[in-house]
Amino acid sequence: MTAFENPALGYDLIWPLLVVLGAACAGIVVEAFVPRAWRYLTQVLLTLVALGVAFGGTILVATRLDERAEGAARGSVVAEGAVAIDGPAVFAWGLLLLVAFLGVLLFAERHLDGGVSAFSGQAAALPGTDAERRVGERGLEHTEVYPLLLFAVGGMLLFAASNDLLTLFVALEVLSLPLYLLCGLARRRRLLSQEAAMKYFLLGAFSSGFLLYGIALVYGYAGTVQFAGIADAIANTTGSRGLLLAGIGLLSVGLLFKVGAVPFQAWTPDVYQGAPTPVTAFMAAGTKVAAFVAMLRLFSVALGGERWSWLPMLWAVALLTMVIGAVLAVAQSDVKRMLAYSSIAHTGFVLTGILGAGASLGEDQIGATQAVLFYLVTYGFMTLGAFAVLTLVRDAAGESGELRGWAGLARRSPVVAGVFSLFLLSLAGLPFTAGFTGKWVVFASAMGGGAWPVVVAAVLTSALAAFFYIRVIVLMYFSEPAADGPAVAVPSILTSATIAVTAVATVVLGVVPGPVLDLAAHAGDFIR
Repeated sequence: MTAFENPALGYDLIWPLLVVLGAACAGIVVEAFVPRAWRYLTQVLLTLVALGVAFGGTILVATRLDERAEGAARGSVVAEGAVAIDGPAVFAWGLLLLVAFLGVLLFAERHLDGGVSAFSGQAAALPGTDAERRVGERGLEHTEVYPLLLFAVGGMLLFAASNDLLTLFVALEVLSLPLYLLCGLARRRRLLSQEAAMKYFLLGAFSSGFLLYGIALVYGYAGTVQFAGIADAIANTTGSRGLLLAGIGLLSVGLLFKVGAVPFQAWTPDVYQGAPTPVTAFMAAGTKVAAFVAMLRLFSVALGGERWSWLPMLWAVALLTMVIGAVLAVAQSDVKRMLAYSSIAHTGFVLTGILGAGASLGEDQIGATQAVLFYLVTYGFMTLGAFAVLTLVRDAAGESGELRGWAGLARRSPVVAGVFSLFLLSLAGLPFTAGFTGKWVVFASAMGGGAWPVVVAAVLTSALAAFFYIRVIVLMYFSEPAADGPAVAVPSILTSATIAVTAVATVVLGVVPGPVLDLAAHAGDFIR
């Protein structure tokens, strides 16, 4: 008989992830045993403390990563090869935890809607019934949203660090299932919220099926699900690669769906519009960070030897995503849907940065990993801030998303109009904003990879996108306000702090991007 060997999980490196998942489980216990009157405060404090401890732990882990490949990479493969704790993963962890922390502040906001949160008091109550009215009169709310958020964050952390295909799939489901639920919990416009959750769930289930089938095909080709083993099989196998190519295509479907790339973007505008705006803000920023880092790891580590097979596909997807996202955004009359199509266009810009993966770079050229990580930082802050401002403009039915309601907003609230204009100009990529620097680095990465036609299309698309951003600014500053137009609500310190932090980050990353660019460069390459 052979002796049992304990698996080496590397708890000293993965403990920030375990803190988040442990706090999510503790949140479920809180729901079961803490009196209703104390749940809100308990859940908010538990969530913020857990995210803060995990962020501090992430910084500690980052200082202890071992150098690999003569200093070109840093980190270790743990959990029996299932998880890679390296520089890009730790960078993504830090960004995800910051986004989640600010997202919790938006979740906890109660001053904007008569002392209640943006979440339904009882999801099981049918919209428009007496049961829903009674719940609203009692001021009840779903405090389960906080453990759900923590489970989603835990899945995102694992997704960004996944080093084999099965862990990738499990992490995808862990982050997706809570988001499906959160999207259906809006207090206002309940039917629209439930429709958004159902669409997201059904289309997400289809994409997960494609991903799982792709995993089966790649395993059939390589005989392993670990990224390093797949890379070795590609390098050492000279036979037919039909099974591999089919697997790559199906894997790409699952990942491109999560980032909202064309032609898998149909869910994005409906879900962004129907979900509670705090959920939309958190999901728009966090999901893209986790999914793009996971995608970049998969294509760089596992499929790098097959680069010339998947690169043309990404060229086409990046072009279509940018163009279709920008063109459809022009036709929108709802601010939330406009930002949704804007996110699709920005997905194309990030994909442009990935086109430089695996290219031979000079000493001063920006690599794909550095470019994508920096762009995700800029996009995360300016998107979170834009949706946070959106929660402030309200009418009798709740948030006012119609463009005509924003006419003359600068006269009613010059501060809110000015901050929103800052975020819109950054999304448009104007100089001295975070968006300009982010686009510059991903375009530089793509140029280093020889994708100059995509860069030309991206520059033209950015010019088109500037039209619908500036249109909103012109509407706010140069149009007469409607007599019955929406008012600007006064938020609590929670939403105010979120808007302030994201606005400062948007300016600083545009004016002084060097420290964050250096930090992204210091993250190094992915490890095997």
